[in-house]
Amino acid sequence: MKRAIVSLILVLALALVGCAGGAKNDTIKVGWFGALTGDQAVWGENEFNTVKMLFEEYNTAGGIEVGGKKYKLEVIGYDNKGDAQEAVNVVKRLTGQDKVVAILGPNASGNAIPIAPVLEQAKVPGIATVATNPKVTVLDGKVKPYNFRVCFIDPYQGAVAAGYAFDKLGAKKAAILYDVSDDYSQGLREFFKTNFIAKGGEIVADESFNGGDVDFRPQLSKIKAANPDIIFMPYFFKEVALSANQARELGLTQVMMGGDGWPSDQLISMGGAAVEGSYFVNHLDYADPAVQDYKARYKAKFGKETELNGYLVHDAVLVLVAALQKAGKANGEAIAKALEGIEVQGITGTIKISPETHNPEGKDAAIIKIVGGQYVFQEKYAAQ
Repeated sequence: MKRAIVSLILVLALALVGCAGGAKNDTIKVGWFGALTGDQAVWGENEFNTVKMLFEEYNTAGGIEVGGKKYKLEVIGYDNKGDAQEAVNVVKRLTGQDKVVAILGPNASGNAIPIAPVLEQAKVPGIATVATNPKVTVLDGKVKPYNFRVCFIDPYQGAVAAGYAFDKLGAKKAAILYDVSDDYSQGLREFFKTNFIAKGGEIVADESFNGGDVDFRPQLSKIKAANPDIIFMPYFFKEVALSANQARELGLTQVMMGGDGWPSDQLISMGGAAVEGSYFVNHLDYADPAVQDYKARYKAKFGKETELNGYLVHDAVLVLVAALQKAGKANGEAIAKALEGIEVQGITGTIKISPETHNPEGKDAAIIKIVGGQYVFQEKYAAQ
């Protein structure tokens, strides 16, 4: 009798597993990862919230049609703490254990670059959001088959920043302060420097720090002695706020400029008057009518304003859904092939993924100025 009961329990358990698997056949599992703890958690939380919101909206509307069948979307997200090794671990878990068909994120180049071998081995595409270093999708002239992105890249961003500083702001001498431990910061510094010199400008100081540093006064003192017209600061908002405050305390009055690592409400609250009048290169104009509906929906659901990352992951979701529908099946290899050459109208602009680079072609850059504690759009600017 006891053996019969055990057998019955085992049969019932197997039946339940079978039912669960059948239910999952109507669901497409998508991975997401980013920083949910640490200095960049504000961006990670914003991205993950946006993905969950969009998936919920799709599902409420009946799901998406892929290959003539309706599917619900499920996101499985993990915190990689902004750490490169943890990014690799998380992607292995998403592809090996969770069996996702695609991954959204990350936002940081230093986390997007090392996951390429894992994606390729698993044949699962990843769509980076704000990872702008060229090596995210191309290495030694060869495109990475499963790495894609929806943002412009640092060679373009650096050229835009250098061109605007030289041609529009009239800066002839520039100083650079950058994070030597970060791929994004190193790359953007290199491309700004190359383009500024090509314009006829002079780099009078080129100072570095290590991620986690909080005292920038030694580097800033050297920059002050060099007397530049502009200070280029290609790193993230927390260090920008700290270094900007210290720069003003030391008596530096020059215009400061940065890239897409700047925009965050925390930059304004931490930087205050020190960042007033500064400029940065961004992916969009926050006042653009195209983004207002998403902004309102996000605020209504989460009770706070969206960050830059939300706009980019919003468009990454649109690109993924279009690729799923183009592929006609929820298969990583098929999705990767479908992503090549796909064209989607996003809220940050038209996204057309180049088959040769897996980057969006021809995305405009926006120049933003901090005025009265607000991000004020100046103009769309293309590198010359």
